Amino acid sequence: MIPIRDELPTRKFPFITVILIAINIIIFLFEILQGQGLEPFFRYGGLVPATLWGKGELNTSFISPWLTLISSIFLHGNILHLGSNMLYLWIFGNNVEDFLGHFHYLIFYLISGIFAGLVHALLFPSSTIPTIGASGAIAGVMGGYLILFPGARVIVMLIFGFFVTFVRVKAVLVLGIWILLQVVSGLTSLGMSSRGGVAWFAHIGGFLLGVLWCKIVSNRYYRTHYW
Repeated sequence: MIPIRDELPTRKFPFITVILIAINIIIFLFEILQGQGLEPFFRYGGLVPATLWGKGELNTSFISPWLTLISSIFLHGNILHLGSNMLYLWIFGNNVEDFLGHFHYLIFYLISGIFAGLVHALLFPSSTIPTIGASGAIAGVMGGYLILFPGARVIVMLIFGFFVTFVRVKAVLVLGIWILLQVVSGLTSLGMSSRGGVAWFAHIGGFLLGVLWCKIVSNRYYRTHYW
């Protein structure tokens, strides 16, 4: 089940979401230019839990290990990684930005990413594998969307072998299935941090922060129901 778009209009142009997408694309193009230097680029710009806690090899770049909690949010491993993240950011980010306001949304996005990274680093403190990607921050946006617009309709693509169809489902179902998959995958990944792969608990941490954050603010601000 792959989300394609939602049917929830916005009142204001989501320029922060657009800027975030543009920054991620520009940085990815810069990554392509690194060639053989891409691996050290990821090691210095990505989040390495062992380095963050002072257990691994010292980071010799100009970037503080703690700043990698932010820099890692803007790095991606390949075009599929980038494309899927930016698709989810566009689908769910524009409406969350519309509700929170531009500056509030930016702070919310960055803190979601930072918290997601910390959750991963706390659970796998000895990992020396760089963690990169906007997934944790975007998971926060998705958690916020679940709270703010649970009844919004999302068009998803369903694939059954060679058969492809598109259906409209409620956001609560799409996002509920998504976070359930993250939890199941995260639990099965415990004890395998040395193998790399997806930082499932970063997704879970970001999502839970987004749920809590938007649950609090939704009780303080007027919310328009578009669906």
